[in-house]
This record gives sequence, C-alpha cells and structure tokens, in this order.
Amino acid sequence: MRTTAFLLLFFINSLSSSAQNSDTQYAMPLSAVIKDIEARYGITIRDPEKLVPGKTITYAQWRYRVDVEQTLSNVLTSVDLVAQKEGDKKYKLKKYQYHRTTVEEGKEKLEYLSGLYHDQASWENRKAELRTCMLKALQLDPLPESPGSKPIITNKRKMNGYTIENIAIETLAGLYVCGSIYKPSIIKGKAPIILSPNGHIPIGRYHESVQVRCAMLARMGAIVMNYDLFAYGESLLQFKPEDHRRSLAMTIQALNSFRILDYLASLPKADPERIAITGASGGGSHSMLMTALDDRIKVSVPVVMLSCYFYGGCPCESGMPIHLCGKGTNNVELAAMAAPRPQLVISDGGDWSDHVPEIEYPYLQKIYNYYNKTENIENAHFPDEGHDYACSKRAPMYRFMAKHLGLDIKVVQNKAGELDESGCTIEETKAMLVFGEDRIHMHDNAIKSFDELEKVFNNTFRSDSHPQ
Repeated sequence: MRTTAFLLLFFINSLSSSAQNSDTQYAMPLSAVIKDIEARYGITIRDPEKLVPGKTITYAQWRYRVDVEQTLSNVLTSVDLVAQKEGDKKYKLKKYQYHRTTVEEGKEKLEYLSGLYHDQASWENRKAELRTCMLKALQLDPLPESPGSKPIITNKRKMNGYTIENIAIETLAGLYVCGSIYKPSIIKGKAPIILSPNGHIPIGRYHESVQVRCAMLARMGAIVMNYDLFAYGESLLQFKPEDHRRSLAMTIQALNSFRILDYLASLPKADPERIAITGASGGGSHSMLMTALDDRIKVSVPVVMLSCYFYGGCPCESGMPIHLCGKGTNNVELAAMAAPRPQLVISDGGDWSDHVPEIEYPYLQKIYNYYNKTENIENAHFPDEGHDYACSKRAPMYRFMAKHLGLDIKVVQNKAGELDESGCTIEETKAMLVFGEDRIHMHDNAIKSFDELEKVFNNTFRSDSHPQ
C-alpha cells in the first residue's frame, strides 16, 4: 500500500512539474485529481458507482479554490459528476442529476418566477404560455387521433358499498392502459370522477394502500380509476421494465390520462363537472402535470412531491423538456396552474417536500390570492413522516375530496366519527388483471415492443417541439 501511495504521489508531482502545461491543457486523470483533492483538503471521496475511471480533467488544478465545495463543483461539473456530502469531510460521487438542485437554488428560482407576474392578468398570460409550450414539449399538440375502440372490461366484483371492474383502454392503436374502476354500489344522480395515477410504489395499483384509497372514495360516492404507469403492471405485457425510463414514458402517461378522462366523463352516471385527481410520488408529479394541462380537473391533491428543488427523478416525470418552458419553470409553478381550483398539497419532512410550509406553500397562496381564493389552497404537512401515501396522509385527502366534490364522508366514519378503512377489501393481484393470467382478453393488435410504439406514435413527433 505504501508503495502504491508513493507512486501515486510521484505521478501527481510529475504531472504538476512536467506534463502539465497549457500545451496539454494541464490535463490530469480524474483519479489522480481526486486523490490530490483528498490530500489537500483532508477529506474522503467515495465512488460507489465507479464513475471515475477513464475520465480526464483539463486545467485540473487551475479549478481549485480555497473552499473545498467550490473546488469539487469546478472539477466535477466538467465531467457531469457531483459530490454529495455524507458527513464531516466525507463525500460521495454521483452522476449529475438534472432533476435536482439545492434548496437554496430552488428557493432563488421560485423568487425569480414570482417576480414575473404581479396580478391575475399577468399570471394568466404566464399560465397560457406555459401550457402551450408544455403540450408541445410533450409532443401532444395536437393530440394523436383516438382509436375510438370500446374499452375491454372484465371481472366485475361486488364489495361492501362499492364495485370493482378491470378495464383496458386503447389510447393509441395497439397501446393499452390498464386499471381498475371503483364505483359506488348505488349512484343517485351523477357521481364525481377521481383519477388515481400510480407512483413508483412496489406492485403499483395492486398495492394495499392504493386499493384502500380507491375503495374509500368509491364508498363515499365517487367513480375512481386507478391505472398502471407505462411499462408497469399489465403494461409489461407490451413493454420491458427498462422502457419505463425512456422519455416517451412521460408523454404516454399524459396521453393515457387524457383518454381515461374522456372515457370516464362519457359515462352516463358520471358528472363531468366534478373531476379530481390524486397520486403520490410519481403519481403526485402526474397529478400536478395533468391539472396544469386539463381544466376539466377541478380538484387536485398531489402527495409527497411538491418541491422547488426537485423535478422528479424518473424520465416519466421529467424526461420531456416541460421544465424548460417559459425560459425555465419548476413543479411549484406547475402546481400553481391549478389556481383557483381547490388544491391540497400533502408533504412530509422525510423527502424533497420538506420545506413546503415555509417555501412552496406561501408562493401558492400568493397565486391563489390573485383570484381572492386563498381558501382553496391547503397544505397538510407531516414533519415526522416519510415518502408514502399512508393512512395519516389519506385522511386529509378524504376530507378535502368530500368538501369539494360533495362526497358523503359519514359513510366511512365509525360511531366515534373517526375515518374507518376496515370496510375495504384487499384483493389478490390475479383478481385485478384485465387480460387474465393467460392473456386471454388481450386483443391481437396489441403492440409488443417499444420500437412498435415509436412507429405508431411517430406522427406526433415534431421537429419544432422544443420549448423556448
């Protein structure tokens, strides 16, 4: 080990004294630069993903500064790496994360955005600019033609105060989005609609917490549809898991929601004037996006996702350049596009929504105040909880939906007036499959690969779809 360390120091000194000059752009292997920085500043730098080998830094030591943080930034930015602090004088190397900034940078960006408008009229102009650009960035302007086929509906089940049906809707020729529709057992008049997009929760729409929230809302009087992410759940019958991390996933998920909303709003017992959406994590990102894009959505409850410094780490949340619209936006401005429609932001202290009460929420209040509707924006913050859609977070959502959609919350309360989810049935995955375990209900025209999807979708690609 001593021999290796000696040779490395000799190599670094040799580079500094002879090989490094302007003719060679003062070039050094990144591995040597890292060792030099560790020795000079008395820190340790881990490379768990083995990102260093093979990389070279030009003008390496000219990037050094008195402050180690600035030095690391200057050195690593040139090779798209960042140093994440793990403790006192301890750092970990990671790939550059385009979807994440610091809290301070996020706050600064939000203050800048807030200065772009000062009243309802100027905000409406900004909102219109953003929406137009976002649809183009998603390559959904115009929307591709709908196949117009009837949904595939299978296996209706009767539960305690609600029913469940499995459904697949063809959103492009041969492309299906699968889900579960929960309906009240008895619908008097017309029922409100609630979209329940999934996040990156294990087993997706089959997860117990997802089934419970949909069942509760149906028992309260709503028609609720929970549906798969692209290349999740039954979508894996058409695509590979890795296809979920392609940028087009963001577009397909938006298109799926438009088509689902079209279908649900056409149901004879549905009220197209009372439509809501709620989801957590990636489903929270999608809830904010769809509410910004579609005025038919009247109530929104994004969960554990609103943040001024995090845009969503999955390409299905940030893979298309919607955040470059309007010379740069963020998820908080997107959430503000819901105004003055009722919106409940649910946040916690264990993820990137940790600063909502003091940073993001006051900004939203300002926008809602342009309409004199600050009573329509609420925040339920759980400082001691983490990234989930647990019972504690579902409770304020149920009350908010009941308040703004006219749902009967008493149906799901016990004698003490407490919310009671025990009347909801948790099903096995096989009961929730639209196509069945043997795919017997899948149509022959179903797309079988991502390449096929791209060919079908090709007519929606535009060379001028880049945001300005």
